[in-house]
Amino acid sequence: MLLCGQTAIITGASRGIGRAIALAFAAEGASLVINGTRQDLLCEVAEEVEKRGQRCLAVAGDISDPAISRSLVLAAVEKFKRVEILVNNAGIIKRAPTEQMPLEDWHRVLDINLSGTLYGCLAVLPYMKAQRYGKIVNMSSSAGKTPHRNASPSYGASKAGILSLTRHLALEMAPYGIYVNAVCPGPIETDLSREWTEDYRKQLLSRIPLGRIGSPEEVAQAVLFLSSRMSDFITGESININGGMFMD
Repeated sequence: MLLCGQTAIITGASRGIGRAIALAFAAEGASLVINGTRQDLLCEVAEEVEKRGQRCLAVAGDISDPAISRSLVLAAVEKFKRVEILVNNAGIIKRAPTEQMPLEDWHRVLDINLSGTLYGCLAVLPYMKAQRYGKIVNMSSSAGKTPHRNASPSYGASKAGILSLTRHLALEMAPYGIYVNAVCPGPIETDLSREWTEDYRKQLLSRIPLGRIGSPEEVAQAVLFLSSRMSDFITGESININGGMFMD
């Protein structure tokens, strides 16, 4: 198994892409610390992980608070004695156009998406540096590379910031054997996609060369690759997962 004997922290793991990542990691032998804002949903994911024969600790909390990230890392070290992988997946989106966007929404999106990613990295880096190994995967978006009319500028700005943070940390942490990469999903079937109108869905499909929407499991497989030893000569990169909708 690709992650046998390793411990991973996954934020935003209660549903959608985060849940798919948790289950994919469990199938490959990882012990997990999972985070989200709803303890009930986290416990459901933890039960599924344990059914696959792996250990799982559910810790609820808002990752815009740096103390939550510190508590996740401490929980991993206390429970499993180690932490090799961090997946900064938690995030939110707002959809108002720029001039109609409340400033509190701007700050809230950046606090969770960008600052929350930084807090997770800051909390785990001392442990990864001490063991001279670690894999960090940050959840960006195609909106971090090209604007989307269906998202507020706060979302694209936060996801672009994650890409810059990813590259910077990859450069700084390479001497310690710590790999930092990002994934950039495009249209994926999640709770958010249920908000799309039928017209918007048709417009999206017409722009995707592969002709379909992606699944959370397909994103999870890319995250698994970047979290495993298969990607040991890759750092500071971002992988597009969008069916060819945006290529760079």
